[in-house]
Amino acid sequence: MDDTDQKLITLLKNNSRESTTALARMLGLSRSTVQDRISRLEDRGIIAGYTIRFNEDYKRRQITAHVLIQLNPKFADQILQNLKKIPLIKAVHAVSGIYDMIVMIKAEATEDIDKTLDQIGKMAGIEKTTSSIVLSTKFEL
Repeated sequence: MDDTDQKLITLLKNNSRESTTALARMLGLSRSTVQDRISRLEDRGIIAGYTIRFNEDYKRRQITAHVLIQLNPKFADQILQNLKKIPLIKAVHAVSGIYDMIVMIKAEATEDIDKTLDQIGKMAGIEKTTSSIVLSTKFEL
């Protein structure tokens, strides 16, 4: 991956809906060259997909909670499959230490987080949870 690919990726991260023609203009390349570069980045698995970026007002309205989970290892696969089915859960991380997982929940109301916490707590194999609401994000990359 060269500097031009890096610049192309940065432009796509800023706006994945940017037209190939506009990207070509910004990079000083032909449209077909940009399309070829995008295809190569996709083929190599560097670009795995495209996503949306939320409006800052919408993001500020979202409440984030981190849930630390202790679980019975015999139930780990089942718990993970159940967590995947809950739409408000945005990430699950396996961690070292006294907890086994950290779950990130995003919702527009504390009631929604509360319901999700209840769902998690009722799962077979969950031994303990500790939850924290994110008050502010100092920076995010």
